[in-house]
Amino acid sequence: MANNLRAECDLILSGHHTPTPAELFSQMATWCEDNDIQHDVYGEGDLIQSFEAKIAKLLGYQAGLFVMTGTLTQPTVLDLVCRQKRNKLVGMHETSHILRHENQNFQLQQRFNILNLGNRYRPWKVDDLASCPDELSAVLYELPMREIGGQLLPWDELQAIKAYCKENSIHLHMDGARLWESAAFYDKPYHEIATGFDTTYVSLYKGLGGLGGSILLGDESFIALARKWMQRQGGNVYHRTPYVVSAAMQFEQRLEQMPALYSRTQQIYSLLEAFPQFTLNPVVPQANMLHLILPFDYETAVEIRDQLAKEQRVWLGNPQVTGNPHQSMIEWYVGDALFNLDDSRLIAIFDWLSSKAP
Repeated sequence: MANNLRAECDLILSGHHTPTPAELFSQMATWCEDNDIQHDVYGEGDLIQSFEAKIAKLLGYQAGLFVMTGTLTQPTVLDLVCRQKRNKLVGMHETSHILRHENQNFQLQQRFNILNLGNRYRPWKVDDLASCPDELSAVLYELPMREIGGQLLPWDELQAIKAYCKENSIHLHMDGARLWESAAFYDKPYHEIATGFDTTYVSLYKGLGGLGGSILLGDESFIALARKWMQRQGGNVYHRTPYVVSAAMQFEQRLEQMPALYSRTQQIYSLLEAFPQFTLNPVVPQANMLHLILPFDYETAVEIRDQLAKEQRVWLGNPQVTGNPHQSMIEWYVGDALFNLDDSRLIAIFDWLSSKAP
């Protein structure tokens, strides 16, 4: 029902415009013809290897490796570190993707054990790490933290975590699924943000609009080991060309757009100041994403979402339950849709929503 309603909407507020398969494949075909692209064979080929090297250079690493999914990438990285250190303890925030969205793969496969760091609603800090009484092989840090509205640590606090991990021989891994969105807030180049992280994973579709896939970054020896383990786990896909092409053909364009998307997020925050019925998390934007907290319970929010879709063909998003039974939350990624939307149209949507508030 919800998917049908969404498909009938003319305006989907969150994210980028999604081309149809025919549109996307046509764009990919043109780009391949213009750039004389040939297929890779099991990851061997000019396009994929040059793209891996390009991402590695951008982030300041020796090597990069295309992997089909982040769900394959990150548990493998942490597993390998724990094997090398003969210690299965890994620290991370309790909202991490590994804990919330991967069906306990690390646990069922007996790969490592996780200790939660920090508070559920805030990014964890170096004091949270230092207060952990157990010896950790590795810690995972997500930049930015999606499940808490795209929050990022202040720069100095992030540097303190890097320094602590180095001093205490703790492998620091970055969940950089949305790393591309963090540079505008930090006003730093990507390699400077990544410096101090022993390994990093980045997505090729979140924010970039690719079909899927990810890149793992690290030193040459670790990437060589990871490559072997991806093969062992069934990740050795024959042709990876479609995934790489779909990301590579728009990579520069998407990265260049990030500062403007962050500025647009700041503008949306300003517009919402006129609507005190709604709350935003974080209070001040730190990436081009946000959590819009609505003064309705979850069931009411779904009804209102559907009413807006039917009456105005506008898709608000997917309400989520919060800790407050009288509130619900919708996540917005500020992409093409909100960037190109006139303020007057967005204000009219806020007006309509506020008229439903108790």
